[in-house]
Amino acid sequence: MSSIVKSFSVGNGDMFYIKHTSNNFTIIDSFLKEDNKVQIVEEIKEQKKDKGISRFISTHPDEDHIKGLEYLNEHIGIEKFYCVENKATKVEQTTDFGEYCDLRDSDKSYFIYKNCKRKWMNESSDERGSSGVHILWPDTSNNFFKNALEKAKDGDSPNNLSPIIKYHSEGGVKFLWMGDLETEFMLNIESSVNMPDIDILFAPHHGRKSGKIPESWLKEISPKLVIIGEAPSEHLNYYKGYNTITQNSAGEITFESENNKVHIYVSNQNYSVRFLDDEKKANTHGYYIGTLIL
Repeated sequence: MSSIVKSFSVGNGDMFYIKHTSNNFTIIDSFLKEDNKVQIVEEIKEQKKDKGISRFISTHPDEDHIKGLEYLNEHIGIEKFYCVENKATKVEQTTDFGEYCDLRDSDKSYFIYKNCKRKWMNESSDERGSSGVHILWPDTSNNFFKNALEKAKDGDSPNNLSPIIKYHSEGGVKFLWMGDLETEFMLNIESSVNMPDIDILFAPHHGRKSGKIPESWLKEISPKLVIIGEAPSEHLNYYKGYNTITQNSAGEITFESENNKVHIYVSNQNYSVRFLDDEKKANTHGYYIGTLIL
């Protein structure tokens, strides 16, 4: 059985899900609009229907990462809500920010932090296996992080509340998410985080120049593939020297992990890259563009 990671094409926002090989399903962030919310929620309901544990991980409460959260909760019933412990406020509160706060402050919430352990997020039991999700940041004792918490509490940007999330599939494939961490903040904490080597990296802040990863981290991560999110092209950093897929052009991206391979599919049938191997896979999750062999 293969695991599936999907990055939705939602415009200037982020939304992902992981269909684990174990009895787990994970959603990371939400960006639902009138023209996509029914389709995306129906797909999620179909993909998670046979999974015993379903969790939602919120990287941070900016609108481009929580839009449609009320609709999502209403239609799938968020059972477990994971986020960094915070007291973020907004000058102008939206319905979805209110939903975020309600979930954050409810008995459904679990606060994530560096090296936290949790059934069945990253610990197995006789009942079911682990999802393979590990939290590498935040260190809640770090002064730069504490400052970010205070700024968010005062209504400033919550970007730097974002956790660093690693997913290590049973097939051995390693993915990394970094929310909307900003370059200046990453430079301040770079010596406090030991980055692992990673196969597929989702560039922070949608791949924007304002979220460019420090060179020291890039060397540690040594990604085989960098996914650059959706943003105006003039704002993007294209990670020269690395294999990339740009979601502006590719559309939705689905990763099917199978042993030491990742079969990659996109929604734009005219999109292609040259660095993947062609294993002649059928177009089962969109248009097959090739396989990353690890």
